[in-house]
Amino acid sequence: MLNQLVLFVFVIVVFYLLMVRPQQKKQREHQRLLRGLKAGSKVITNSGIHGLISNVKDKTVILKVSDNVKIEFEKSSIIAVADTTAGPS
Repeated sequence: MLNQLVLFVFVIVVFYLLMVRPQQKKQREHQRLLRGLKAGSKVITNSGIHGLISNVKDKTVILKVSDNVKIEFEKSSIIAVADTTAGPS
């Protein structure tokens, strides 16, 4: 009986270390990214749209995707800040 309990606890610990903890770390990094958004940042949305942030609101951002084209997105749809240091290839 004790062996089964130890095995069960071991499986739970492994599950936590391999599944739950990395997901929590990824979520914290994404929240940090969203808090750091500011006007002028180049970003990529989860739908693959690249744009320049023109305005940041509480829950949304307005992206300039082309001349005279602005789209409002939920902040949570921003997945990455584009690398502005890389030049054209």
